Amino acid sequence: MNTTPPPIRVLLADDHMVVRAGIRQFLEQAPDIQVVAEAANGLEAWAKIAQTRPDVVVLDIQMPKASGIEITRRIREHYPNMGVLILTAYDDDPYVMAVLQAGANGYVLKTASPEELIQAVRQVYEGKSALDPAITHKLLHRITAEARHPEVRPLTARELEVLALVAKGYTNKAIAAQLHISDRTVQGHLAHIFEKLQARSRTEAVMRALSLGWLEIEP
Repeated sequence: MNTTPPPIRVLLADDHMVVRAGIRQFLEQAPDIQVVAEAANGLEAWAKIAQTRPDVVVLDIQMPKASGIEITRRIREHYPNMGVLILTAYDDDPYVMAVLQAGANGYVLKTASPEELIQAVRQVYEGKSALDPAITHKLLHRITAEARHPEVRPLTARELEVLALVAKGYTNKAIAAQLHISDRTVQGHLAHIFEKLQARSRTEAVMRALSLGWLEIEP
């Protein structure tokens, strides 16, 4: 009687073919991991997830047609027990926070060794978290920083609209035109936003709102 458990079925999504080939080679060094599908963009990944129902999806963040953040959110909605491991070159705080808030089980940088990547896939498959040490350090630093600012107050719907446009890089004048309000009103909203979020700059305000789940990064 064969008691060998079935392999961990993995779907790999990255828009660079050479990168996918390398990651696949790394993963398939492990006898208990099988790459059952590959995808070059977010929409292809979503279609193949529905077709193959993998145990673990390994996603890059920045992909054409749909980002890794969006695909992670869809997986959580439709396949709550499916493992999601982000494998990316990005370690910027907004990306880390956004993808973890979307429901990813793990976040590993592409500088990881093959052994670390294999272990991360296994941990995610087992329902555990798998975080790159550099990401863990960032999260701990952010949690500590947030603990020093407990008096964050919620933003109004209009203030969130203003901040969402700030996150897209809009100037005050462009925000005013988009929302059909005056430049002075935009300045007033930003002053309230900075005060409520205890932020000293537009970037800090955006990052704090992202960490609180009040904004989402768009692809």
